[in-house]
Amino acid sequence: MTGPDATIATDYDYQTCDPSIERTISLRQATLDRDLGRLHAWLGSDHVKPYWQLDLPLPAFRDRLATKLADDHLTPYIGCLDHVPMSYWECYWAAKDDVANHYDADPADQGVHLLIGPDEYLGRGYALPLLRAVVTMQFRHPETERVIAEPDARNDHVIHILEQCGFESRAEFHFDEAEKDAVLMVCDRNRFETEVLTDATAAPPQNADDGSEVSADD
Repeated sequence: MTGPDATIATDYDYQTCDPSIERTISLRQATLDRDLGRLHAWLGSDHVKPYWQLDLPLPAFRDRLATKLADDHLTPYIGCLDHVPMSYWECYWAAKDDVANHYDADPADQGVHLLIGPDEYLGRGYALPLLRAVVTMQFRHPETERVIAEPDARNDHVIHILEQCGFESRAEFHFDEAEKDAVLMVCDRNRFETEVLTDATAAPPQNADDGSEVSADD
């Protein structure tokens, strides 16, 4: 998290050793040249397709990814465990996103989307530590006091993980622009830093399968 165990390596925007899983979590910005193939495979996976709806032919997917990478309000990240790429994250400025049409967004609010790609990482208790690391990275921005998420209302797994990470459900709404029924969830900086990070530091290493894994959120 935010203490002395958090370091920044040359290849990463954020890196930390998480004691709850005894693994190094690293986050780097995605690139077209480096990540097109892996993201095309991940977003075409059966556990991802119902939520992200990006199971596209490679040329069309390339165009969509290029659009995301060029978007000035959104930053796509690759999440790694012990330096192995295994998850995809989108961090965005909520006030510049379509979600701002559905709640009173502060200019410094950030949002997050997430998915775990390879099947071998599912059901092994990695989602919460990864999400915790991403939210910690987002709160490094000094003006950000809230991180929000708008998961598909059907996705009980991701909602559970978000709640474990300090997010609270505020409202269910029809997200017209994203063509889904969504739940607005909000993580307050004070609660995250005083409760979530404190509990994570004090908790012993968890079992490999915590029964609450998440595959995707959109």
